[in-house]
Amino acid sequence: MSKLPHLRLVQNAEPISYTSTNTGGGGSFKTPARNPTTHAPELKNGFAAARDQAAEIRVRERGSGLDVLTHEPGGLVLTFESDKGEELNLKGLEKVRDGIELRSVLPRDGVETAQVFVADGKLEHFFKLVETYATRTVLTISADESMRATLEGLVDKKRKVSVSIKEPSDGKLPASITCPVSESDRIITALGERATVSKQVRKNTPLVASIARVRLALVRDFWAEKEEFPDEAEERWWEVWLHALRPQAESVVARFRSLTSALGIRTTTRYVRFPERVVLLAYGSAAQFSRSLELLSLMAELRKARELAGPYLELPARDQAQFAAAMLKNVVAAGNEAPSVCILDRGVHRGHPLLEQALAESDAQSVDESWGAHDHDQEQHGTGMAGIALFGCLTEVLGTNEVIRLRHRLESVKILPPPPSENAPEVYGAVTQQGVSLAMMRRPDRNRAICMAVTASATPQGLPSSWSGAVDEICAGVLDETPKLMFISAGNVRAELYSPEYEYHRWNTTCAGIEDPAQSWNAITVGAFTNKVTIQDPTYAGYEPIAEAGDLCPTSRTSLAWPEDHHPGWPIKPDIVCEGGNYGAHGGSRSSVEDLSLLTTMLHPSGRLFDTTRDTSPATALAARMAAQLWSHYPKLRPETVRALLVHSAQWTRAMTGRFGLENKANVQRCLRCYGYGVPDLDRAVYSLKNCATLIHEGALQPFKFDSEKKKPATNEMHLHALPWPREELEKLGEVPVTMRVTLSYFVEPSPGSVGWGANHRYASHGLRFDVIRPLESVAEFKQRISKTQWEDEKVRPKSQSETRNWVVGDKGRTHGSVHSDWWEGSAAELAACGSIAIYPVTGWWRERAHLGRLLQKAQYSLVVTLLTENVEADLYTPIKNVTSVRVETLTETTIS
Repeated sequence: MSKLPHLRLVQNAEPISYTSTNTGGGGSFKTPARNPTTHAPELKNGFAAARDQAAEIRVRERGSGLDVLTHEPGGLVLTFESDKGEELNLKGLEKVRDGIELRSVLPRDGVETAQVFVADGKLEHFFKLVETYATRTVLTISADESMRATLEGLVDKKRKVSVSIKEPSDGKLPASITCPVSESDRIITALGERATVSKQVRKNTPLVASIARVRLALVRDFWAEKEEFPDEAEERWWEVWLHALRPQAESVVARFRSLTSALGIRTTTRYVRFPERVVLLAYGSAAQFSRSLELLSLMAELRKARELAGPYLELPARDQAQFAAAMLKNVVAAGNEAPSVCILDRGVHRGHPLLEQALAESDAQSVDESWGAHDHDQEQHGTGMAGIALFGCLTEVLGTNEVIRLRHRLESVKILPPPPSENAPEVYGAVTQQGVSLAMMRRPDRNRAICMAVTASATPQGLPSSWSGAVDEICAGVLDETPKLMFISAGNVRAELYSPEYEYHRWNTTCAGIEDPAQSWNAITVGAFTNKVTIQDPTYAGYEPIAEAGDLCPTSRTSLAWPEDHHPGWPIKPDIVCEGGNYGAHGGSRSSVEDLSLLTTMLHPSGRLFDTTRDTSPATALAARMAAQLWSHYPKLRPETVRALLVHSAQWTRAMTGRFGLENKANVQRCLRCYGYGVPDLDRAVYSLKNCATLIHEGALQPFKFDSEKKKPATNEMHLHALPWPREELEKLGEVPVTMRVTLSYFVEPSPGSVGWGANHRYASHGLRFDVIRPLESVAEFKQRISKTQWEDEKVRPKSQSETRNWVVGDKGRTHGSVHSDWWEGSAAELAACGSIAIYPVTGWWRERAHLGRLLQKAQYSLVVTLLTENVEADLYTPIKNVTSVRVETLTETTIS
């Protein structure tokens, strides 16, 4: 599907006088329409064809001698497919006690596919389900109480008629009758007029009708990556996810290895165990995998094997230099007008061959010229950050023959002295502001993502410090009236990781609070998660990764560790998480394994050019890199908007949602305070699609005024956004699920001075909130619900429509900090009526301390709204782009060269 630029809403905000009104579940499964007369035979043919193909493969296995390796009980894996834009009824596809197991659910161009293991002899289960669907129907009936005897008399075992009678309700007797399709007309006639048939559906419809096709699974059906499936004959390393409970892991791996060995497929000796999965690497081709039915029956997923950092570190200095030189031939540097990642650290060695052309000598500065501009310490933290900020993990680009076209540059400001000297904690804020000022004075016109992975110990309850207050001032542009985008690491567990008391995840969420200044309201605080779970280095034989794929990096800190009486409204931290690597454990030992780390740049006296890095530092560099790349596409966006788009693009992994569950708002909050809004995705941040339209509005409102009548400060205005909604398209889609996500981002001005921020001394200058019109609410009712100025009688509250939508975060949970994001899923028809959004103010020190002269200030904000449907045939984008009632500007991508 073609990638499209986002849409900008211009002159879209209607200012409305505002006074606070001061009042202190998911949808049901949609079954596709089917014709049972044709659908049932088609599915039966699919099951039969899969059975026959499996038999043919087993004949070939016997001919090649593979059958001697077959273990009982065996089985096969079927692939079930939905229609485009529809879902499978997954609950009905698993019956573990009968040897039917759901292995994986993967999207394929809008089609949901499920890989289901079916034990030998159990395929008959699906034939029976389909046969029952073809031949039996269920009548839902409402009858008078006097009909009870008649209903009971309809039971006929010979004719296979059964009756279920429920408790009477409202004078009616609800019942259901299950019978052969051929008997339904006779039964309806026998009931007469004293009973009403409200519904007649084929038995097993929810499951059977959701299945569009079924077939024997192919190797490509297990591919879980976004990129195209590799050529069938190409030999390569695969990350193989086997289905196995923990106690079965060893025996399942043994079976897998015996089969792969016979097929000429190499496997690693080490593997990772998770509750229901075993992960190991295998080298071979897809064609080799396809030769064994049992081999496929052991699998759940296939993923791309990630290249590891270890082999590059083992290379001699001369070979490392050759790799760097070969890579440089493919690098196209960005021009001086490109955005940058500005690294605040101990300096950067710009003499590194991979960094030199992206970091001009004049852009490498220091707050104290006597310190020099490069990092003197052996760790070379700043140089390592620079490599990640420019290229990402170097294992992704070293050895490639593809052109590496950079879209951003680097800047470096040394804010820490050479070791062993240190700045006193009370001046960290001033030094940070000075460092940013140096970069701004050098290139005031450049878009820059400021990256600082330098933190101090955590503050009590995550309250603001002088350092975090200084950071908030930098972002809000208090000193120079230029807002800025800043990324700060959440901080790391250090020596505690190696102590006997450390327990993964529990310790991170109960003892390891976010470090100073990452509690900042305006900066994007970056935590670390990991997808790195493969260890190949024989030095670490017996070690297993501490975190499973998709979960929290073992050193990453969270705001869950802040006390339960944490001040309401304080920010959710981290905001997002990026790759930070993993750690290995063996018995009571833990280690920073290189295979579980990120590869980056360093300039060692020996000539070595590469080193590994981990934790929240590289995660922060990756996030800042993403922001710079986003700005290279849309150079006119405000910093608040780039921040909003990154948060807006973030999603939780399965490991994250599985850790806390999202069944209630309390657990959603726990998930947010551990992982923020999840892992950002650059494609989602940069591009819209036809079935995924993103709208951006950059506005400003004046939150407060002086009420001359009441002679005191008061709230002033709200903004009403009538969105250019694709109403006709949504109504045409009807019951198709559509997700609406809204993100509001703004910077607050922190209260001046380091005076502590309790209940009577507000930290934030102001706050903003959003609300979305409800499906059955008129615009007039919506205005009245939000603002008291819209009431006809200020003493009489108008009636309002109740909220029927299940927002994931919820209107109470999304009020923290200064970036608010929430989403809900409903039918397209329901969403068609939700095209108005209100942005309104809540109080802050601008109003409460009017004597400071900020009462009449305007507050900038960025609003991002996305409509998404998995139906790839739907076009939500074009109707919005072509609307005439509101001027819509297409954001122009700019190529940096």
